[in-house]
Amino acid sequence: MSESTTPEPDSVMAAITAAVQLGHAGDRAGARAALEALWDEPGDALHRCTIAHFAADVQETVADELRWDQRALAAAGDLTDECLQEHDAAWQVRQLLPSLHLNLADAHRRSGNFPDAHRHLAAALTNLDALPDDDYGQLIRGGAEKIDQALDKNSTAPLVP
Repeated sequence: MSESTTPEPDSVMAAITAAVQLGHAGDRAGARAALEALWDEPGDALHRCTIAHFAADVQETVADELRWDQRALAAAGDLTDECLQEHDAAWQVRQLLPSLHLNLADAHRRSGNFPDAHRHLAAALTNLDALPDDDYGQLIRGGAEKIDQALDKNSTAPLVP
């Protein structure tokens, strides 16, 4: 009988998850501090993309959120499918891009920068076909529709869930 091996736990992803849970529990400042501390540590492209993606969600201003969203997309530029698949065999970089671009589209929209919002929405739409037909895919597709509708109205108001 052969021994099965389990992958080593990813301590950085565990720390990211713990920080995100702080934010979900209402401690946005604690989540922000934890994610910013993780950002200051060396890490691979997936860790940096993930940290920035979630750090954007706990910022106090749209301008700060936008900076973190830009960092997430920049880090994604260094990702490869092979790197992603070390963490989850089913993922491809194209599946992350719609979410990253939609976050940028929404932050630009709320900042009143409609040209950049439209540009990032268009970039997100080009990769929607890569999304799985599951809850994640539906969430991202629904987000694209909401942002498109808000842009049609030239709205800078936050989106309602």
